[in-house]
Amino acid sequence: MEKYTFNELCSLVELPIRTVRFYVQKGLVSPPEGSRKGAYYTSHHLDQLLAIRKWQRAGLSLERIRELLFEGAVEPGELPPPRGRRPGDIEVWSKLYIKDGLEIHLEPKMAGMSPEQVREFCRRVMACAEELSGGDHGN
Repeated sequence: MEKYTFNELCSLVELPIRTVRFYVQKGLVSPPEGSRKGAYYTSHHLDQLLAIRKWQRAGLSLERIRELLFEGAVEPGELPPPRGRRPGDIEVWSKLYIKDGLEIHLEPKMAGMSPEQVREFCRRVMACAEELSGGDHGN
């Protein structure tokens, strides 16, 4: 079994030391094996941190990541299904106005789209709408 120091672990997952400490303190990452100066981390800790990093980049909140880690329903390498919406959840949506009577509502994080992909999507939708309406911009 591989053993890592705290600094080695942080370097392997490319996360700041402070961030990894925060995850350990909040219980997102298991405490180290051993004690004090003899403390070490294993591939299990590495997998936890890689999963947290991946899920955060996918837009999951730390609260949702904690749920997934404790449920154990998703393997660390997989992307989990989004949690169902709950009363009180806040979502930020973009609204793309095409023309009168035609709008698109888009939540980029939920759609898994980068800002560049959103811009390209909008450009293509606008071109398609223009083509379908015969180039008539007014109506």
